[in-house]
Amino acid sequence: MSYTETSSRPTTEVELAGKTSVSTVDSSTAAPSTRAILATAVAGATSFLQACGGGGEDSPTPSSFGVSSTPEMSAQAAIPASGAAAVAGASVGGGKAGPLGAARKNVIPASDSDAARFLLQAQFSASDKEIASVRSLGYAGWLATQFDAPAGITAWDWLNQHGYATLDSNLFHFTPYQTDFALWYQLVKSPDGVRKRVALALSEIFCVSTNGVDWYWLSHMMASWWDTLSAGAFGNFRTLLENITLHPAMGKYLNCRGSQKESASGRQPDENFARELMQLMTIGLVKFGWDGQPLTSGGVPVESYTQDDVVNLARVFTGYDFNLSSAAPTSFNGLSVPDKNFARLPMVVNPALHSTLEVKFLGTTIPAGTSAEAARKIALDTLFNHPNVGPFISRQLIQRLVTSNPSRAYVFRVASVFANNGSGVRGDIAATVAAILLDDEARSPASLSTYGFGHLREPMVRLVQWARTFGLESARGSWKLPDQSLSTQLGQSPLRSPTVFNFFRPNYTPPNTAIAAGGQLAPEFQIVNESTVSSYLNYMMGVVRNGFYVGAPDKPQITSNASNAFDMVASYANELPLAPDAGALVARLNLLLAANQLSAPTVALIVNALNANPVTATSPDVVKLNRVASAVLMVMASSEYLVQK
Repeated sequence: MSYTETSSRPTTEVELAGKTSVSTVDSSTAAPSTRAILATAVAGATSFLQACGGGGEDSPTPSSFGVSSTPEMSAQAAIPASGAAAVAGASVGGGKAGPLGAARKNVIPASDSDAARFLLQAQFSASDKEIASVRSLGYAGWLATQFDAPAGITAWDWLNQHGYATLDSNLFHFTPYQTDFALWYQLVKSPDGVRKRVALALSEIFCVSTNGVDWYWLSHMMASWWDTLSAGAFGNFRTLLENITLHPAMGKYLNCRGSQKESASGRQPDENFARELMQLMTIGLVKFGWDGQPLTSGGVPVESYTQDDVVNLARVFTGYDFNLSSAAPTSFNGLSVPDKNFARLPMVVNPALHSTLEVKFLGTTIPAGTSAEAARKIALDTLFNHPNVGPFISRQLIQRLVTSNPSRAYVFRVASVFANNGSGVRGDIAATVAAILLDDEARSPASLSTYGFGHLREPMVRLVQWARTFGLESARGSWKLPDQSLSTQLGQSPLRSPTVFNFFRPNYTPPNTAIAAGGQLAPEFQIVNESTVSSYLNYMMGVVRNGFYVGAPDKPQITSNASNAFDMVASYANELPLAPDAGALVARLNLLLAANQLSAPTVALIVNALNANPVTATSPDVVKLNRVASAVLMVMASSEYLVQK
């Protein structure tokens, strides 16, 4: 695979697909040669994807950033009255005093395209109704309504409602697969899309993988972990730090649970959680300025912590274990199975196993003999107030929601809001998200023509977007959508990262590429290669057309019976009536899936490919469905869709 292929206009996957008349081929009839031709499209896509990840402006010096994070409002328009009322009534995000109420250059979408672009950054999908709402309320007004929107059903409650809390021969107290069912339901069907999009981003910073949590009721433990991230998505970062530190899933995943104080025989506290808490979840490996740029000494980045800091901090997190006091265990199959409620209770400390030695880290001293609770508070407060946290977390959230390489000024503005939401509150995640999404670098139409702006859509985000956009439903209500991590599927699934370092690292650059030569980053490229691209195309060919085949959708467990069927299918209710008009159909898909970012040549290629097989108003429904599915597949195979700007 050549990452350095360039041309004046890259050949796209759409072109290759169109030339092979894929437009009317569904997965049940596609010839192997067609699949192979689709797979070869990676070269064209890669050429375009080299634009992934640039910043929206030249890097200024820190002194040029100024103090204000609120550019002057242009003559475009003031926020509509209804939007202003929503901002004034916002209970989170700093309210009117925060980024929601700041004067800006881009206040109201000038077009449906602008509204759709905003929605696809803020959440997973864009609908006609949501586009109209953003245009009516303005960006800030709409976001304020989402911050105050009630949360959907928790993953924990969903598992219980679907029978996964039962202790029986299905062994749900050990099986992990229902975790995937609950998470996909959360992402696809929850009404609070912004909250869930932020929670997914947080899950790639605070990484706990289902693959690495092996204990009783692990599915409930992971469901509770997701619920913790979801509940914290609009909360305070300090509260989130506390909750993830004491969560049983984190305790099991990074060995905090069971870590004991030093002993005369040479035993030392486990350092895993202490190290990753600093490296991945709060301050990073090196010291940063407020603009996210590493601070250097003699041309070498200054480390943010030392091994001595890790050794000392590890003492703070000793003596913790699951809280099994809520109910007596149940004897089952010769095992003493704990009540599942422990999987969502904060861990508790056994003072006899907690280290009471003096702790010195990051310039803070915790005196010897300090209680476990007081030591934890001092340690987490120290990390929370570290100057690295704002730019470190802000930059990663910008990468997940908007662009891989935000400008230094963009990071500075967002980190400033993290430090103070406008009401003197540090660590307001909702305000930080608002600052990211409302910033002029994110909203300005000029960014669309800036080389390098944007990022590669993650595979799992693409699937959720498709499902939400086209009304995926489970006929039997099973929602048995499994782990999608296989190389023959998406190669990615929520809470299934292979390591604590997520699916990809925030500073990853594909080697020997134009991206690397330009000094830019493209994190999502770490999970991109010839195999993953061809697998995505082949897999989505079947999913888009037929949906998901489910074994025994009338049963909660994984099994097979006479009810086996394509239980989860997209309705395409608004697209099927447009099937006879290829131009109108593609125009709709361009707006909803790509915020009208498909170029005119790409649109023409898709339309021409579709028109090669005529469809009329009197054509059978299956023919209309074939055309709609073909159009969706070609849009989602296009490099101009894959790179989100």
